[in-house]
Amino acid sequence: MKSRVMKRILVLFSATLGKDKKSLSDEALVQLIVETNDPALFGILYDRYGKKIYNKCYSFVKDKDETQDLTQDIFLKLFMQLHKYQGRAKFSTWLYSFTYNFLVNYKKRDTSKKLGERWENLNKNEKHVTQVEDVEDEDVFELKVSGLEKAIDLIDPADKALLLLKYQDDVSVKDLQNLLHINESAVKMRLKRARIKLISVYQKLQENE
Repeated sequence: MKSRVMKRILVLFSATLGKDKKSLSDEALVQLIVETNDPALFGILYDRYGKKIYNKCYSFVKDKDETQDLTQDIFLKLFMQLHKYQGRAKFSTWLYSFTYNFLVNYKKRDTSKKLGERWENLNKNEKHVTQVEDVEDEDVFELKVSGLEKAIDLIDPADKALLLLKYQDDVSVKDLQNLLHINESAVKMRLKRARIKLISVYQKLQENE
């Protein structure tokens, strides 16, 4: 409910702007918002990305009401921290990383989540993880969509966020370096470990079917 009110307010603000402002690039728009703190300009940003951020939130919590609240919280935090965007990557890339970081922290605080119980049922000691020595991008692409969706919800939220950035949002390794503040080899190692965990959980799910 709160997110709907926020959306209406931002839409009303953005409707008062001329077409020249609405045609600005993301990067130019962000710079102008930071300089002016104009909520009408921020409304344009919301119009561009509100639905995408909603969908990303839903992929983590699978509840519409909770998703609406999370979307509102993310945009409120974004408005206050927009000045932290430094232009090292496309704004959309930075925004998705910002969103995933928020969601990962939220999931870590969410003590009521059932992830732990579900993972226990798949043998949480991770002995099966060591059975997969290495996987490449092609191995991820070959997974069945239905099984992949289940598996990615069972891995660590940070690993899930990293994989979504790479494979759903098509963020390059170079951009991941800038976002994570680590070197190329470290990014590739994190991706490798996340892929191994994903494949391992996927295989375990297939065995249990």
